Amino acid sequence: MTAAASLVDLLHDAQWDPTSDRLLDYFLKYTTAKHLTLYAAQEEAILELLDGKNVILNTPTGSGKSLVASALLFSALARGKRAVYTCPIKALVNEKWMALCREFGPDLVGLSTGDGSVNHDAPILCCTAEVLANMALREGADAAVDDVVMDEFHYYADRDRGGAWQVPLLTMPQTRFLLMSATLGDTRFFEEAVTKLNGRPTLTIKSGERPVPLDYAYSEIPLSHTIEKLVDEGKTPAYVVHFTQADAASSAQDFTSLKICSKEEKAEIASRIAGFQFTSPYGADVRKWLRHGIGLHHAGLLPKYRVLVEQLAQVGLLKVICGTDTLGAGINVPIRTVLFTRLCKFDGQKTAILAARDFHQIAGRAGRKGFDDRGYVWAQAPEHVIENIRLKEKSARDGKKVTLRKQPDHNFVNWDLQTFKRLMGAQPEQLVSRFQVTHGTLLNVLSRRGDGCRAMQRLIRDSHETEGAKKAHRKRSWQLFRALVSRTVVEFIPKTADGAKLRVNLELQDDFSMDQVLSLYLLETLPLLDAESPEYALDVLTLVESILENPELILRKQLDRVKDQAIATWKADGMEYDQRMEEMEKLEYPKPLREFVYDTFNAFADRHPWVGEEAIRPKSIAREMFENFRSFAEYVLDYELQRSEGLLLRHLNSVYKVLSQTVPDGVKNDDVREMELYLQTLLRAVDSSLEDEWERMRDPNYQPLAARGTTELRPPGAEAALADITRDTKAFTALVRTRVFTFLRAWSIGDQVRALEALDPAPQTDDVVQWDADRLKAALDAWASEHSQLRFDPEARNLRHTHITVSDDGLSWRVQQVLVDAEQEFDSMADFHVDLPASSDAHRPVLWLRALGPVADSQPS
Repeated sequence: MTAAASLVDLLHDAQWDPTSDRLLDYFLKYTTAKHLTLYAAQEEAILELLDGKNVILNTPTGSGKSLVASALLFSALARGKRAVYTCPIKALVNEKWMALCREFGPDLVGLSTGDGSVNHDAPILCCTAEVLANMALREGADAAVDDVVMDEFHYYADRDRGGAWQVPLLTMPQTRFLLMSATLGDTRFFEEAVTKLNGRPTLTIKSGERPVPLDYAYSEIPLSHTIEKLVDEGKTPAYVVHFTQADAASSAQDFTSLKICSKEEKAEIASRIAGFQFTSPYGADVRKWLRHGIGLHHAGLLPKYRVLVEQLAQVGLLKVICGTDTLGAGINVPIRTVLFTRLCKFDGQKTAILAARDFHQIAGRAGRKGFDDRGYVWAQAPEHVIENIRLKEKSARDGKKVTLRKQPDHNFVNWDLQTFKRLMGAQPEQLVSRFQVTHGTLLNVLSRRGDGCRAMQRLIRDSHETEGAKKAHRKRSWQLFRALVSRTVVEFIPKTADGAKLRVNLELQDDFSMDQVLSLYLLETLPLLDAESPEYALDVLTLVESILENPELILRKQLDRVKDQAIATWKADGMEYDQRMEEMEKLEYPKPLREFVYDTFNAFADRHPWVGEEAIRPKSIAREMFENFRSFAEYVLDYELQRSEGLLLRHLNSVYKVLSQTVPDGVKNDDVREMELYLQTLLRAVDSSLEDEWERMRDPNYQPLAARGTTELRPPGAEAALADITRDTKAFTALVRTRVFTFLRAWSIGDQVRALEALDPAPQTDDVVQWDADRLKAALDAWASEHSQLRFDPEARNLRHTHITVSDDGLSWRVQQVLVDAEQEFDSMADFHVDLPASSDAHRPVLWLRALGPVADSQPS
């Protein structure tokens, strides 16, 4: 047996003799080849796992918990079993997925985060805890999951998401578990609970010994001076911890004035990122900071930028990373120093000193095994304290009295050196149950084979809740159940041989989901819309957006726009200042169907006592974009959302998921389906980094879609067998129209480069016009001289303005799109050729531009 560069190299041999002893031999061969020496805790955990036991691994950050997980995954593959690796946040899932692909090969590792799925049925699935929880609820003991790794298991106590970490421990008796975290507290309860579930012994393996010891320091100099000190003392890479995205971005910008990297280091970074697509509006800033050796990492960034920062950090090219506390969740960004800019945090309800668990999770990122003898954890004193130290020194020098700064009045709790010392020695808080019952919980359990009602009763009975809490959960589940039955989402059936008495309505789509708390409101209210109204598709979109959480920053930007416009009008009308201020308090961000939504929700809440404090939230973000067919970049620039591109992307993704999975297919007309396709295409065009990375690992010659000059969407899941998309005429027409309007939108605003990207090259023949940016600009100038602004509202995009002629041989379409301007002129059109065989091969519409201008010019010769 020879040394192996990766575990997959050993897998074939291991499958012939997957006994515990032989698997241990193979795995030790791998660690030897990697020049890794197992710590005692690692060795003990691996031995117990190979012996079939559950393990709770409670060891410090940097002590090699991931290696133990790899041993379990290797064992599962060798024994022909399926394993799942869960993480708390999507960024960490993505990072772990790519690491596992490199170790086991991309064909053996799948990804599922709710946002997307790649190679979902692979023998190793890397997913969020919510994805595994849904599998556990829907399939229970029948789920094809033999082994589960739950990384960062302390998220069990997360107020909003902790329930997802508990569900698999209640419903999957066929599964063996590896629970891992550096900050678990007392684990005796979990040992008993997991053993009770699957009948296997459960051991906690605990160690407080860090491979890289930590030194602590409290800084009372300005933040920029602290960064310079860390750079000068060789204590970088440094992770500068902020608790708002705006603060992280502000620091990244401030640090560009510091000398952080040498010229040679900057040149290396520039070379590494030369081919990267910084295509979104915020891309220029991200690239600028990276060129200075500064990374930015928070949830407001597009995933592709976060992944790039992680990759550059992993090869040692970034000296400073300005981020939020998401990096404390275990993302593999090797750093030497953790620098806390604050020791207080707003937790969604109040501002308070950091919990001991949060502090230790973040601080534990310091110190790189194999690189550092020591890690460093520094904390900044409050800004007003640092400023007052400077003022007092100035006063002592000059003999002048100074006015000291006061601490902030809002979103602030004071801390000092003693606070820092207390956190250093504090033990992690005890994990508490966060079990919840939602529509999604109920629907998933009732979808099981067999008696779903009995399964739901067992789920609540076995939950880690108090008896009082269980009673409340039973009451709520009964209220939710009656509501689902009344809307025929769930229907009674004659009792089957396996005990089933209920089933989910067969007319609903296969991937039907009710993940949003108010999904039932949506289902009840959709039939009340006027399906014949020209606004029907937009109204459907409004109801979808109304049940989603508010992306507050985007809504504040919308309200600012409304106020600016109103004030300008009031000033022009001569309204007095006091009256303007009074009227301004009444203004709201756009809320289409405002009265309809509130009235129907109030009636819904009266019928369903479980609604409680849930609120409906009408808004218009996706609707506003679709009404004007605006691109992601246009919307970001229009509302100055550059620092929150990720927030907009997540909202649009949530809209798309509800539209595709919760809105029943039976209420979707062609306009709704086209709107759904618009969102699907937009999401794929904005950030396809994960699917591209998977394809690249499978094929080093793979070229991402963005590099091929197209933003077309392929069916979700890179592994899907791609059918002939031209066979479904309606669906293919919608794809073609989406491509046409993408071109027209870019052309009409003068972005001719992006307009050309939406087209395929035309044949090089004498009778075909070859379009370039100059020719497109000339066509736009000619059109604009005769017309007002091109319209993209739903009426202008009405299907009656699209004329399709099929060629005699059936191999091509001629698509003529009437251009509608603000004056309702219909005398111009864009004329396209669609190649059907090429479209079938490419799995996207292949079309080129024939003509653009007056109708007469677009007629056949």
